[in-house]
Amino acid sequence: MADEGFKRKLTAILSADAVGYSRLMAEDETATVKTIASYREIMATLIKQHRGRVVDSPGDNLLAEFSSVVDAVQCAVAVQNEFQTRNAELNENRRMEFRIGINLGDVIDQEDRIYGDGVNIAARLESLADPGGICVSKTAFDQIETKLPLGYEYLGEQSVKNIPKPVSAYRVLMRPDAAGKVIGEKRFLGRFSRKTAMTAIIVLLVVAGGLVGWNIYLQQSKKVEPASVKNMAFRLPDKPSIAVLPFDNMSGDPEQEYFSDGITEDIITALSKTPNLFVIARNSTFTYKGKAVKVNQVAEELGVQYVLEGSVRKEGDRVRITAQLIDALAGHHLWAERYDRDFKDIFALQDEITIKIIGSLRLELTDDQLANLHTKGTENLEAYLKLLQLREPFYTLTKEGNAQSRLLSEEAIAIDPEYSAAYVYLGATHWLDISLGSSKSPKESLKKAFNYIRKAIALDDSLPEAYTQLGWLYFQTKQYDKGIAECERAITLAPNSAHAHIWMGLVLTFAGRYEEAVRYSERALRLDPLPPQWYFRTMGLAYAWVGRYEEAISFLKKSLKLSPNDFITHTYLTVIYSWAGHIDEANKQASEVLKIDPNYSIERFRKRSLYKNKEDNERYIEGLRKAGLPE
Repeated sequence: MADEGFKRKLTAILSADAVGYSRLMAEDETATVKTIASYREIMATLIKQHRGRVVDSPGDNLLAEFSSVVDAVQCAVAVQNEFQTRNAELNENRRMEFRIGINLGDVIDQEDRIYGDGVNIAARLESLADPGGICVSKTAFDQIETKLPLGYEYLGEQSVKNIPKPVSAYRVLMRPDAAGKVIGEKRFLGRFSRKTAMTAIIVLLVVAGGLVGWNIYLQQSKKVEPASVKNMAFRLPDKPSIAVLPFDNMSGDPEQEYFSDGITEDIITALSKTPNLFVIARNSTFTYKGKAVKVNQVAEELGVQYVLEGSVRKEGDRVRITAQLIDALAGHHLWAERYDRDFKDIFALQDEITIKIIGSLRLELTDDQLANLHTKGTENLEAYLKLLQLREPFYTLTKEGNAQSRLLSEEAIAIDPEYSAAYVYLGATHWLDISLGSSKSPKESLKKAFNYIRKAIALDDSLPEAYTQLGWLYFQTKQYDKGIAECERAITLAPNSAHAHIWMGLVLTFAGRYEEAVRYSERALRLDPLPPQWYFRTMGLAYAWVGRYEEAISFLKKSLKLSPNDFITHTYLTVIYSWAGHIDEANKQASEVLKIDPNYSIERFRKRSLYKNKEDNERYIEGLRKAGLPE
């Protein structure tokens, strides 16, 4: 036998790994070595207290074993709680977080070392955990489900490197309110509510009908060149990741462009509500619109594994949509399909495509999550087309585009007075009037924006974009806690919404919660790597308030590259150059501020300031003053 002479045993394995260790070492080797030595000692002490033993601790990794899974998980929780407390005392850029994976498995025990798949699985589970989090295998979960005051989120079956069979994984939820809950464990076609049963039928039909399309497409398509993980501009997420490219308009009528764009955006919006999926935002994927790009290029530039592409043709009362989902890393198609339907079935068709993507990526959804994906708002196709038409002018962020969007949203509401999404856009046009300087009465515009957004929520309380905008409106009226709560609601409904994250980052910045603002802003930028200009502006401000001046300046320069005359960016740079001690540069930016607005003054800023904390407001003013701006 190959393992003759080796002792085997069943044991609970804990694998821990420091997040961002290489970056920390590059920035400050001495401090990093001290921190990890201290943290490793803490882990060793807690492992011993929980009746475990450290097997190995090379570099930023640690491997331990326990005779009990309960002991292993309790130890992991204690470790993460202790590190959270200690990290709170460190600067944001010096914090050291660990991921922990736990597995119950058979191992080879040789000279106090352990080997085998049981160890490998623990290491792979560790990579699935969030920074500061814990991930356990199904074998471990079965031992602790009812024994500890914890909650769990089922992550589905995970394909892990060098392990032949998928491993079922669970994220440990350490929040007190999660205790006793198991989220997401219902299977994709779990409890057969009417909606779930209908979805099951749809999936079966799509799969059966798709076999023909699959074979035809594979025969006609060229081989896809695989993307390289090494060439990724961003680290590949620890969950399935996808970019949905703009569907091509095949109608031959440029006036129909809004329709193919709308279908694309609706699919992105639906996928963004899926918690176990990472979805690139519309703004980034639409930068490829009209360009001949390769799938591997898109995957590498956006840092994703899967790419969806397709086309739309609308002629009279018929619509044809083709779609193909590509695994960019493997270099092959997962599926390809052509849908020929009556236009009146467009909502059901969008749901089918979304569900097919989720099924192909082997994602597990609860009934509630599944129901949340369904297209909502109106059954009136004329009203729906008005909504699709208003999006393009709205995204121009111009006075003319805003006025056109308002007219179309009002027309959509006239057709269907209960069309919730139309009220969201109508409300947005009123607060955008204030930002664009086109409002005759900002107070009245703000009131209208509040009323329309609240109307949208009253009609449909599952619209994440409505809560995002409500959060922004509360911030404008200095109701910071309410603003943060509404943004949190939006992120809960759409975990992949870059917009919800960046608005949260902005509100948190002005509320004085700067470290949190940085985290949300960074998440937004990862979800939308090629973002609108104001994302960089928001990111720069958040970084500045935590003392990361050079990074802040870099982001603000990116903002100016996209919008050279952006007044707000120039004022931010004025202040941040002052804070960083670059007075000459601060003076130059102050000159740009006065060139754009000759009447700008510190007193005018003071009257309009939205900073919650008086001391933060005064520090900002001091930055303006040092740069030479008039009182």
